[in-house]
Amino acid sequence: MASIKKGDLVVVIAGARQSRGGDRGKTGRVLEVLTDRDRVIVEGVNLVTKHIKVGQTSRGTRTGGIETHEASIHISNVALVDPESKKPTRVRREVTTTEKNGVSTTTKVRVATKSGKEIKSND
Repeated sequence: MASIKKGDLVVVIAGARQSRGGDRGKTGRVLEVLTDRDRVIVEGVNLVTKHIKVGQTSRGTRTGGIETHEASIHISNVALVDPESKKPTRVRREVTTTEKNGVSTTTKVRVATKSGKEIKSND
């Protein structure tokens, strides 16, 4: 099970360096998680150009041309950003128990292994 969710801040940890035109070291928010293919789409990372056929709408405006958008990247090539040190970190899961009005509830939270801080998703 992947520990990366939509809205998380991640950093690219594999691939070509930015000095060579790659994306390693770039950070961005996760736009989408493709669980069936173990891939994520990260904002501003792995930009590709797509040629769209030129057409016309019913109002007469032209559509199409060359567009750039984010392509997916394998989930093993990104790491979550530690909320304290802003560096890549691994994640562990902890079970926390809270008691409210005599009823105890348990929840699983993601915790950065380097700093021990809880990682909250920004959905």
